[in-house]
Amino acid sequence: MKLALFVSGGGSNARVIIDRFQAHPEEGVEVVLLVSNKATAPALTMAAERNIPTLVIKRAEFRDTTNLLGHLENFGVDFIALAGFLWLVPAYLVNAFPDRILNIHPALLPNYGGKGMYGANVHRAVKANGELESGITIHYVNERYDEGNTVYQAATRLDPDDTPEQIAERVLRLEHGNYWRVIRGLVGG
Repeated sequence: MKLALFVSGGGSNARVIIDRFQAHPEEGVEVVLLVSNKATAPALTMAAERNIPTLVIKRAEFRDTTNLLGHLENFGVDFIALAGFLWLVPAYLVNAFPDRILNIHPALLPNYGGKGMYGANVHRAVKANGELESGITIHYVNERYDEGNTVYQAATRLDPDDTPEQIAERVLRLEHGNYWRVIRGLVGG
């Protein structure tokens, strides 16, 4: 199964996914492309160091129904995983990959989801509300932020004195330990 990763920033989840599947080709998942909407995203360098082709897209190209689909087709992409990709996925792409686009969200949806709820924003909100747990939600992508059907959730207990940064660290450990497993379970051999 040929996987494309969509990333906007550092790409720590993308790094874990690439490293896992490059080290275990018998699992049947090959990362064939990393797409970013930011030309300065550190994930682009990380992918290039691992011999993964990269593509930088501008908003107009992302909205164009032929441009991005053509690139994905050229690489034989079967499945897409968003790994810190911050743009809303347009309907044409969702329709081209029905139930074949995953996202990982750093909270237990449906709480703390939607436009603007990413990264530190989520962890600050979790802290402000005094939550005793947080976690991750891996879900299919639809045309709205964080509303696709849930595939997997994992929770971590929080201490009342945890800072948003400590919450982020706990959640990131869940992301790194689980996202590749869920991808393998859905698309691997």
